[in-house]
Amino acid sequence: MTETANIRVLPLTGAAIGSAIEALARLRIEVFRAYPYLYEGTLDYERRYMEEFAASEGAVLVTAYDGERIVGASTASPMRAQKDEFRAPFEVRGFDIDRLFYFGESVLLPQYRGLRIGHAFFDHREAQARAEGATHATFCSVVRPPDHPARPADYRPHDVFWTKRRYAPVAGLVTHFSWLDVGESEETEKPMQFWLRALD
Repeated sequence: MTETANIRVLPLTGAAIGSAIEALARLRIEVFRAYPYLYEGTLDYERRYMEEFAASEGAVLVTAYDGERIVGASTASPMRAQKDEFRAPFEVRGFDIDRLFYFGESVLLPQYRGLRIGHAFFDHREAQARAEGATHATFCSVVRPPDHPARPADYRPHDVFWTKRRYAPVAGLVTHFSWLDVGESEETEKPMQFWLRALD
């Protein structure tokens, strides 16, 4: 467990993940509605998604608690447990999927940002990846055009933070995933850029 700014950051594995599924489902909907994801999610879908994640052997759910309330969470699990859309770009490039760990979402309520909780999320996920024998960790982020009409004037991407964590985007290592944007009536496909680092 990590203590940061009076927030407890606790990794959950195995059956313990089930205790946080409902909270993470609600956090994903709330946080991902904002730019750049603009995600119009439903609780039913989120619950199913999280239950599938929890069933992955080697998965970890890192939770941030303010008292007894979950205010943030971050997921990771072996790449071999991911959907084809995430595995395929690595498989065609000859990556050893069994040595690759996929970092899913990190969601944190706005008022808790800037307290190094994000670093704790990465620390715990990287520790789990090493414990599961992974040599590399990866995640992907949505690519939006710079002139997107929903982009806030003060928007700052997380690129600097990710670079400090020694992750880098890999040219051409991109997948595509579809979801419903806020205010839209049909799902549209979005490009997702992978970032990668070798684990020491």
